[in-house]
Amino acid sequence: IEILKEYAYDAPPFYDEDYITDKSMRFMAKEYIRESAINLLTDELPHSIAVEVQDFIEEEDRITINAIIYVKKDSQKGILIGKGASMIKKIGTNARMKMSNQFDTKVTLNLKVKVSNK
Repeated sequence: IEILKEYAYDAPPFYDEDYITDKSMRFMAKEYIRESAINLLTDELPHSIAVEVQDFIEEEDRITINAIIYVKKDSQKGILIGKGASMIKKIGTNARMKMSNQFDTKVTLNLKVKVSNK
């Protein structure tokens, strides 16, 4: 570390102090949805799920997001949705709360689950 200090110099920061990421809000929404699904499902579902944000509509008082969560098998679709849609509701609620905090506005999140043949 001492050797590195010899070559280090003071410089203005590249980003503002409150700058969090260079990723778009749309990208972050996709990641929050995927993170919520993986955290809630733990070992029940492999990490091979994918999320596609179809619509990201910014309005004056809210953001509306329509997204699809893709799984590889029809049996995984049932796990992701859960009995009485309980699991998909939990995933949506967790992701929406994170997005509302991060984006500093109300978020309406609509999720669908589809099987992908890819």
